[in-house]
Amino acid sequence: MATKHEQILQYIESLPIGEKISVRQIAKVMNVSEGTAYRAIKDAENKGYVSTIERVGTIRIEQKKKENIEKLTYAEVVNIVDGQVLGGRAGLHKTLNKFVIGAMKLEAMMRYTGAGNLLIVGNRTKAQQSALEAGAAVLITGGFDTDEYNKKLADELELPIISTSYDTFTVATMINRAIYDQLIKKEIVLVEDILTPVEKTVSLKPDDKIETWYEYNKKTGHGRFPVIDSNLKVVGIVTSKDIMGHEKHALIEKVMTKNPITVSGKTSVASVAQMMVWEGIEMLPVVNSSGQIEGIISRQDVLKALQSIQRQPHTGEKIDDIITRQIVNLSDDAKETNVFRCEVTPQMTNQYGTISYGAFTTLITEAANYHLRQQKKGELVVENMTIYFLKPVQMESIIEIHPRILDVGRKFGKIDVEVYQKGVVVGKAMLMVQLIDRH
Repeated sequence: MATKHEQILQYIESLPIGEKISVRQIAKVMNVSEGTAYRAIKDAENKGYVSTIERVGTIRIEQKKKENIEKLTYAEVVNIVDGQVLGGRAGLHKTLNKFVIGAMKLEAMMRYTGAGNLLIVGNRTKAQQSALEAGAAVLITGGFDTDEYNKKLADELELPIISTSYDTFTVATMINRAIYDQLIKKEIVLVEDILTPVEKTVSLKPDDKIETWYEYNKKTGHGRFPVIDSNLKVVGIVTSKDIMGHEKHALIEKVMTKNPITVSGKTSVASVAQMMVWEGIEMLPVVNSSGQIEGIISRQDVLKALQSIQRQPHTGEKIDDIITRQIVNLSDDAKETNVFRCEVTPQMTNQYGTISYGAFTTLITEAANYHLRQQKKGELVVENMTIYFLKPVQMESIIEIHPRILDVGRKFGKIDVEVYQKGVVVGKAMLMVQLIDRH
């Protein structure tokens, strides 16, 4: 039986795209308190069913597919530019495929403007009208209004006219930034991208006998299985350690580990890797918001994903990418010692024009990572870092990073890093790392 919360989410999901909803209306239709309705709407927003826009309200939007994530809806544009919707509200859920800046003559402008575009233009009502007729939405900069004819036309064609007080350059930058952020999100591999789906997952029930575990173990070669109840909720996990010393006719629920660690499909693979290393876990059940199983993720899946991420060309550049691109290895395949050179670029500095703490941390982590990867040929997770000496390093300085392994075992490593500028020590740090075992 679905909970009230789940029923509300199902109801919201069934609404047509573009439909407007409110807390009061949901509370009335579903016969729940306004607090319950509000929580469900917020959850629906997180799941991408609806979008809330200032001065417009909450509307049902199309859920974006993974490959479409760099496309923005007009509703998101309203939020990005802190805009006001003048007309064409019914089209806010639509996605735009490119934006055009209207800073040229009308005929030239219209050659570049087509269906699914967003024309960014100032107080030019004729250009706004032509854009709508061509199937494009309009974003008016400088806080200007438009005429009644254009508002009516926008409503008829279900193409939004949005007004913002920002200037054209600022607006274009803001939208560009939002698309870039989406691209970066697209790059981050999530659990849902690599999990073994529920239909291919072997699981046990609490009232199964231990002998069933032996059957599954023989069939699959695995020793860990999630335990799920009749509602598909994960109630435990059972491993070879759990069943040792127990009779074959004993029930799984008597030996299983209750309340196991689980992850959601939206968790990043990098954080799952960290969890698996610290907790010493081989497999994790993946569950939805109701605790029902969606699949499992294994240590092998995570390692494979981490290795393929490193080989991917990056589309959206993160600050870390910009920083690590500056690092050059000066050593010729020398395994014992590696020296890395880096120029301190303006993006790596703080407000005083010297290297920022964050950039310094990224540099020494990457250098240590690379050095240890050469030694161990494995993946690692930084557990602890202590920077115990740091002098101001000016912009455009060249620094050298010298990582040195003090101690390394099967699971842990300790690395000392010294940073030099013109032969003078300008930074020292100590890193404790955990190594991800390949098996």
